[in-house]
Amino acid sequence: MSRILRRRKNGKKDLGYAAAIFGGICWGFSGCCGQFLFQQKGGTAEWLVSLRLLFAGLILISLAFLTEGKACTRVFRNRKDRTGLLIFTFAGILLSQYTYFAAIQHSNAGTATVLQYLFPIIVLLLVCFDERRGPDVTESAAMILSLAGTVVLGTHGDFTSLQISPAALFFGLAAAAAAVFYNMLSGDLIRRYGLFSIAGFGMLIAGLVMTAAVRPWQCGVQWDAGTVLALAGVIVVGTAAGFGLYLWGVSVIGPLKGSLLSSVEPAVAVLLSFFWLKTPFVWIDFLGFGMILGAVLILGMKNAK
Repeated sequence: MSRILRRRKNGKKDLGYAAAIFGGICWGFSGCCGQFLFQQKGGTAEWLVSLRLLFAGLILISLAFLTEGKACTRVFRNRKDRTGLLIFTFAGILLSQYTYFAAIQHSNAGTATVLQYLFPIIVLLLVCFDERRGPDVTESAAMILSLAGTVVLGTHGDFTSLQISPAALFFGLAAAAAAVFYNMLSGDLIRRYGLFSIAGFGMLIAGLVMTAAVRPWQCGVQWDAGTVLALAGVIVVGTAAGFGLYLWGVSVIGPLKGSLLSSVEPAVAVLLSFFWLKTPFVWIDFLGFGMILGAVLILGMKNAK
């Protein structure tokens, strides 16, 4: 009997690992769908973010009602938490979503996703500042590696010129900074009210504001089956499937292992950009990608120990 229980437990853990990985794959695929819409259908970051936030918010709120019922609206009963939700909505969700997709629009999904994954380095700097200490040897190595990777990616070794546009570099680094706000501002609210509720209402509020400002129905986007499918990739696959798989995986294997496994996202974004969307990467791009992701993995392994 104990052997059977161990097998079932191990089987569930294996499924948890797979779910966390596939959650990251969904997010990487979502970014590439955004690149497809920008390059081939005339979409813009403002147009896509308004639609994604609006419909993704509706999906997540529906999931919150299915899992929690009316209790998912508890956050609105507390004035302080309502204010916290609004801050998270605009300084976290809206800022991170817009800067990420703007980085894709000005470069490609692979480059934007890798630059966004610099955010653990920024978190490390904030932790060192808060604890009034310098980084240790491992942390220093990760910082140097990430900085060198960013320089390699941006210059290709020629320090007299940029190999990606200044806008792409700006929005990519801004997306990393915004990801810090996203993670720091959401923690307490999500622990008390649940991710589907907080992310859902946050995305819906941000989506309504963006929709009113952008008026996506007036944007000159080429509407056809490819546009609808790519939008579904961004909204459904990147939100409902990505969040659902990742959260279930984390509930089985824990947040640390889950976050490490979900870091497959930038690798998927790079590979899909290269093979599906024919983004012209050269070998030194992959070197820069590897250096940045290597720095993130170094920090992740250090935390795991």
